[in-house]
Amino acid sequence: MAQAVGLLDQDQFSCSICLDLLKDPVAIPCGHSYCLGCIKGCWDQDDHTGIYSCPQCRQTFSPRPVLNKNTMLAEVVEKLKKTGLQAAPPAQCYAGPGDVACDVCTGRKCKAVKSCLMCLASYCETHLQLHYESPALKKHNLVKATGNLLEKICSHHDKLLEIYCRTDQQFICYLCTIEDHKGHETVSLATERTEKQKQLGATQSKFQQRIQEREKELRDLRRAVQSLKCSAQAAVENSERIFTELIRSIERRCSEVKELIRDQEMVEVSRAEGLLERLEQEIAELKKKDGELEQLSHTEDHINFLQISKSLYVPPGLGDLPSITISPHISFAAVRKHVSELKERLEDVCKGEMSKICKAGRAVGIYGCSTETGEEEVCPLCMKPWQNKLRLMCTHAFCEACLRDSVSRVGRQCPVCLTALTVVGDQPEGQMTVEHMKDFFGKECFCITYNIPSGIQTEAHPNPGKPFSGIQTQAWLPDESWFQDVKAVLKLLERAFDQKLVFTVDVTDGAEDRVVFTNIPHARNLYECRADRFLSNVQDALNFRGIHLLKE
Repeated sequence: MAQAVGLLDQDQFSCSICLDLLKDPVAIPCGHSYCLGCIKGCWDQDDHTGIYSCPQCRQTFSPRPVLNKNTMLAEVVEKLKKTGLQAAPPAQCYAGPGDVACDVCTGRKCKAVKSCLMCLASYCETHLQLHYESPALKKHNLVKATGNLLEKICSHHDKLLEIYCRTDQQFICYLCTIEDHKGHETVSLATERTEKQKQLGATQSKFQQRIQEREKELRDLRRAVQSLKCSAQAAVENSERIFTELIRSIERRCSEVKELIRDQEMVEVSRAEGLLERLEQEIAELKKKDGELEQLSHTEDHINFLQISKSLYVPPGLGDLPSITISPHISFAAVRKHVSELKERLEDVCKGEMSKICKAGRAVGIYGCSTETGEEEVCPLCMKPWQNKLRLMCTHAFCEACLRDSVSRVGRQCPVCLTALTVVGDQPEGQMTVEHMKDFFGKECFCITYNIPSGIQTEAHPNPGKPFSGIQTQAWLPDESWFQDVKAVLKLLERAFDQKLVFTVDVTDGAEDRVVFTNIPHARNLYECRADRFLSNVQDALNFRGIHLLKE
């Protein structure tokens, strides 16, 4: 009986509710069996509905079935316990997706814990015990469970790969050493592992040292960022305070000028009002005398006329008020002029000082990225290594894409010092000649010959003092219906060559640095130069660098 029971899967005697061996097993009407306590607890929760179901097949029963102990099943479970067959392993011991399954288990396989390189099989905890107990199996090489055991077998001899060929850097079996790998330098896997372990140890030490260095740099960078934030906030607050004081000072000066104008206005108006009063009085008196004279002129009594005329007659110059000279153009034009001049001078000062402020602000940096010559190794706009580096007349340099973006946003001025944008290059000294000729088909064209001899790089080049190899090459331009356009492009190219923008020095790994074209398009044959938009692309590239046609 015990042997028959032992052949059964212990899952058949486990409760599907508690996943353990059945305790006081009972069978319900659908035929499934459970622990008495488990099914009672499950059905107690359904008393309020009056409908009870099987936890496995979901068949319903009403009223609640009467549960009786299954004596035969109880005896089988007891014999299972006596024969030493333990309860089903917990669910986590079974092999799942991604796990290595035991090669010995039947039915539902358990998860393997070790693989034997001699047996080429994987074992769970239960079936691994024989390798720990059998003297013959104790010498087998056990490793962590792996599912690629076949990869450890020689494909030619079906033997275990236990030797390493240093000559071919391959894993081989012992038969390979006397055939294909005869005479090669071979060692055991353990020996090669020891050697590689030493190398990996040295590499690991370097990694750990680099990690420590980087962690220190990380801490320093975080401190620098925090310091920069604090410094920036202090600078913002200080700038706000200073500009507020400056605005208040200008407002005070404005009030003073307005007060000065109003005071002068009051003085002059007061004087004018006094003169107005005196003039009005004089006019009134003159009109009175004029009336008296008019009346006297009409009297017929000669004696009366002569007597009265003595009192009315005043010799010229006597009794006259001081003469008054009135300016025909009374205004504060001079004041307006000086205020305007003050505005222009303030704007000039602000522009000059803002240039210095911007330059000082962009000079602030966290990264230690300067060479021995003090030149930055990264673009000051994107803070990344150069991409198509462009240098300006003011000596500042930027990535071409960064400079294009800056020009689109703030105009053609240096993003650092705000001076007018003029691009210069690092092209070595050389010659450019142009020849008007005909091609093989009789079509007219221009042949441009560039000749830049080899030399030594200067401070304007990537590696001062290092030699570079020159270049002698040709480029072509068509001379057909678009004659004027070609002439214009030729003028632009000549100016670009004079500004050292057509070529640059390219840094190479190991080999000598060499002169190469910049990204200004050049046609290396007549087919390229006659392509659509070729001349437009050349002109666009030159225009961006400030190479425009000068108006005649």
